Amino acid sequence: MSEVANRRLLRLPEVKEKVGLSRTAIYRLIAEGQFPRQVCIGPRTVAWCQDDLEAWIEQRIQGAMQHLSSP
Repeated sequence: MSEVANRRLLRLPEVKEKVGLSRTAIYRLIAEGQFPRQVCIGPRTVAWCQDDLEAWIEQRIQGAMQHLSSP
């Protein structure tokens, strides 16, 4: 099975729960280029790749840790 086949797509309610942000905040960050873009999975349906969200969360954690450890 390919790497792409193992990816999980998350709909907005799961994304909001996973990252702790509102719909408005998520779309604002997307517009600013600071949040993973959604992918179209149907005519009126979008989702986010779970791997992209987890990488974004990890970047936030690493940034916070660096900020705390700097003098």
